This record gives sequence, C-alpha cells and structure tokens, in this order.
Amino acid sequence: MKKNIHEQFREASRQYSDASIFMHEAIARKAGLSSADHKYLGLILPYDTITAGEISKLTGLTTGAVTGLIDRLEKKELVKRQFTKEDRRKVLIIPHVENSMKLLGPVFEALQQKTMQLVSTFSEDEIKTIERYFKGATAIMQETANDL
Repeated sequence: MKKNIHEQFREASRQYSDASIFMHEAIARKAGLSSADHKYLGLILPYDTITAGEISKLTGLTTGAVTGLIDRLEKKELVKRQFTKEDRRKVLIIPHVENSMKLLGPVFEALQQKTMQLVSTFSEDEIKTIERYFKGATAIMQETANDL
C-alpha cells in the first residue's frame, strides 16, 4: 500500500526527531553529560550571564532542578556562579564558553560541516520553505509544552 505525502512526511519527521534525540544522547555520553544537561547547556551558552530564575523560565525546570543542573555543569567547569556586588543573594550564572567548546566543539564542527554540505544542495526557495517549517513546528512544540 502506497503512503500518501502526509504519511511520508510524518514518518520522515518522526525519523528526524528520533535521529536528533539519539545523536544528542551520543554527544552527551561522549562529553560525560546527561542528554538533558547537554541540551540545557546549549540553551545557557548564548548568554553572557543568566540567573537561575531565568534558566527556570527558559527551561520549565523548577528552581531546585536548576540548582542541581548548575551544580553539575559547574563541577565540569562549564559554568560558574558569581554573586552580584549589589545583592549577595543574587547569583549570576556565567557560561564557560571556552571549556564548553573544547568539550563539544569538535563534534559540532563536523556536524555543521556535513549539514552545510546538505543545505548547499537545496535552492534558496527550498531553504526558505524548510526554515518556515522548522520555525512553525518549533512554535507548535513550544505551545504544546506550555499547555502541558
């Protein structure tokens, strides 16, 4: 029985999602991180500084879970805590980008190179269509997660 285009798309999308999860699991294992810590580190890295409360809002984790996350990442020297001078109760989390790139960079450089080789096989219009799909699908997943 031949699958229609929507069934083929759903299957390809599921396979992509699964492959992404398995790839990130493997990267995390190689780096000595849990898959969740690896993904949360990726969310933290773009910030110069971020508070635990902001991480909680960004990830949906409880403040207690964020404290555990920061403890684990700090132990691996991927982030550090810094108390503010104005209010010693307020703690800033500072990503240690250099250590993170030493740990994860080689894997992601190879991945990025292969991805760009693939992307170069698409026309500009095709790339815009794929980007529109990813942005729309991301919004749907974020909305769904927020509704749970």
